[in-house]
Amino acid sequence: MDARQQGRRRHASAALRTGVLVAGAALAASTTAAAAPASQVLKGTVGPGFTITLTLSGKKVTKLKAGTRYRFVISDRAPIHDFHLIGPGLNRVLTTVDFTGTRSVFLTLKKGAYRYFCDPHASFMKGAFKAT
Repeated sequence: MDARQQGRRRHASAALRTGVLVAGAALAASTTAAAAPASQVLKGTVGPGFTITLTLSGKKVTKLKAGTRYRFVISDRAPIHDFHLIGPGLNRVLTTVDFTGTRSVFLTLKKGAYRYFCDPHASFMKGAFKAT
């Protein structure tokens, strides 16, 4: 092998090592992003009777962390109810009257008081929690 061929081989080898390092760094970065903590899941139910609930890990929600991203999974079991959530900068109907099924919404809560209720039966189908 002459000097020119040896030089090309060294250059190709160095390029291969650089490519492997870059690929490894990209893989590490994507793994770190994928390993970021998932949103906490809040489970809400409305119906089939005249009940409305919001739980986290099976416990009634009374206080949550402001600035945290939550996934609200609402199971609407009756076509005569809705699930309405109101709080600082938020006024959203997560499930509508006539809808039955499950809806999922991601929300980042601000500091303050929140109320959830069924619009047609708001006087007795309601709950509340604080984000601190």
